[in-house]
Amino acid sequence: MAADRSQSHPLVRLETLALIAVGGFAGSNLRYFVDGVLPAIPAVVAVNAAGSFCLGLFAYEAQSIGLLERRSRLVFTTGFLSSLTTYSTFALQTALEAGPAEPLLLAGIVAANYGLGFAGVLASRALVRHFTEDSEPAADSENGGERA
Repeated sequence: MAADRSQSHPLVRLETLALIAVGGFAGSNLRYFVDGVLPAIPAVVAVNAAGSFCLGLFAYEAQSIGLLERRSRLVFTTGFLSSLTTYSTFALQTALEAGPAEPLLLAGIVAANYGLGFAGVLASRALVRHFTEDSEPAADSENGGERA
C-alpha cells in the first residue's frame, strides 16, 4: 500500500514526466539523425521497424523477465520509442511520395512499415523466449505480484 502512495506522489510523477521528456528528446533527435543519413521513406521505415522491435523487446521483457522497473520502461517506451517512431510521418510521407498515380509504391511503403514492424515485434518475442526458455514468467509488480 505504501508503494502505491509513493508512486502517485506529485514529485514522483513529476520525476517520471521529466524522464519521459528526456527519452522523447533522445528519440526525436535519433529520428532526425536517421532522416539525415537515409532518404526520407527508408528512414521512416527503418525507425519504425527498429522501434517495433525494441517496443516488443520491452513488452516481452516485462512479461517474461521483469528486470526493468516500470519507470525505466516508461522512459524507453513512452519517451524514447514514441518519439523515434511515428505513424503521422509515415502516413504523411506515404501520401506525399506515393499519391494516387503510384499505387504500387503506396502499397510497398505501407507493406514495408507494417510488415517490418510486425516482424520486429515477433523477432523480439522470439529473442526473449530464447533467453527465458527455462525460467518462469516474471511477476508483474503493477498487478500486485500476479503473473502477467
